[in-house]
Amino acid sequence: MSEAALRERICLLAKSLFDRGLTHGSTGNISARTEDGGLLVSPTGTSFGRLDPARLSRFDAAGRHVGGDRPTKEMPLHSAFYETRNRTAAVVHLHSCHSVAWSTLPDADPDDFLPPITPYAFMQLGRVKLLPYFRPGDPAIGDAVRGLAGKRSAVMLANHGPVVAGLDLDAACNAVEELEATARLAMLLRGTTPAMLTPGQVADLVRLHDIAWGD
Repeated sequence: MSEAALRERICLLAKSLFDRGLTHGSTGNISARTEDGGLLVSPTGTSFGRLDPARLSRFDAAGRHVGGDRPTKEMPLHSAFYETRNRTAAVVHLHSCHSVAWSTLPDADPDDFLPPITPYAFMQLGRVKLLPYFRPGDPAIGDAVRGLAGKRSAVMLANHGPVVAGLDLDAACNAVEELEATARLAMLLRGTTPAMLTPGQVADLVRLHDIAWGD
C-alpha cells in the first residue's frame, strides 16, 4: 500500500473506531508500518474522530521523527511491539469501556485476560496478557511489553486500555474490536454460570488455526 493510501486508511479506521464509541475524546493511538520500514503514528492529543492524514507523525526506518506533528506519548509502547514481534505491521491502543472495566475486577486472569466465551477472541488474539497499571506514557510500559519477548500479540493495560499488534492495519483493528466485544460479554455474564468453551475446544482452535500460545 502506498504511503498516501496508508495515511487515508489509518484515519478512516480510526474514525470508525471513534464513531462507534470504542475510544473517546483524544484517547487512543494508532501506528502502521510504511513500505520503506518507517512508521506513521497518530499525533499526541488528537482525536481518532478527527485525524488529518497530512499531519500524522512520520518516522523513518531508523526510528527518527522526520515529519508531521509530535507523536503520541505512548511511542515506547508501540516501539516495543515492533521490536519484539518482527511481523508487526500495525499497533492499535484504545481506551475501550468494557475491557477497562473488566481489567479492574478480580475475575480477570493476568495470564488469560479474556474468558473462553467465543472462539473468535482466540482466533484473532491468542492469549491476552493483563499488565499492571502504569502511568500513561511511562517508558516502563514498553519495558513490560519487551519482557513478554514477542509471545503475545495483545496486552491489556490495567485501568487504561487494550493494545493489539497486527500483521496489517485492518487485522489489528479487527482484533482490538474482538477484545472489547469479548470483555463486554464477560461483563454481561458476570455473576451467572455460562457454558464456556472447554479446554479441549480451546486446544482444537489453537491447533487448527496455528495460534501462538505464549506463556
